[in-house]
Amino acid sequence: MVIGSGSQKQPVREARSLTATAEKRVLVWIAERLPHWVSSDHLTALGFVGYLAGALCYRLSAIDSIFLHGVNACLLVNWFGDSLDGTLARVRRCERPRYGFYVDHLLDAVGIAVLCGGLAFSGLVSPGIAATLLVAYLLFSAHIALAAATGGVFRIAYGGLGGTELRILLAIANLVALQWPRLDVLGTSLRLFDLLGFAGAAALGVMLAVVGFRTGRALDRADRSPA
Repeated sequence: MVIGSGSQKQPVREARSLTATAEKRVLVWIAERLPHWVSSDHLTALGFVGYLAGALCYRLSAIDSIFLHGVNACLLVNWFGDSLDGTLARVRRCERPRYGFYVDHLLDAVGIAVLCGGLAFSGLVSPGIAATLLVAYLLFSAHIALAAATGGVFRIAYGGLGGTELRILLAIANLVALQWPRLDVLGTSLRLFDLLGFAGAAALGVMLAVVGFRTGRALDRADRSPA
């Protein structure tokens, strides 16, 4: 496969999450103060290591639930690397938009798969629910990438929720699971993460159906309109 070196238009990044404005200010402030030897690639690698370490902590939580605090620490490491790599490139004016888009989101997909794998072996959730949530996430990620390639807009938040908000929600779920790993629902004891995983997969499925239909209809209209 040959990749051209032309200056084709890159997707416009659209971030409308609840924390986007404040987060951008914090990330720029940090990026301006990072040592010169720290590169975007270092931060991308750090974010990926956060996924791997988080998966390991989930697995170890089957032995001692205290490792759920380790998962939350790893989510913070992942946020730092994954959110700051692009910001650092923009602050230093050394963007590599195609490379960054590809590598960042490929590692995100692999990292989320590994994290869900660690969760599946933690005893906190059934492997089937973990696999269903992962499939739903990857399908929605495919929509985001395809929409960016065909529509020119890379939308990273839906319903006010982006990567940072999802990390926060997962961290809260980990803290809740420390005290209440199981809940009584209508007289039946269910694992907290089974309920959350099923709800998350269902929500992603509904969102995919809605935004997929809207995106397809918008692209059809654009293709049919006169040039």
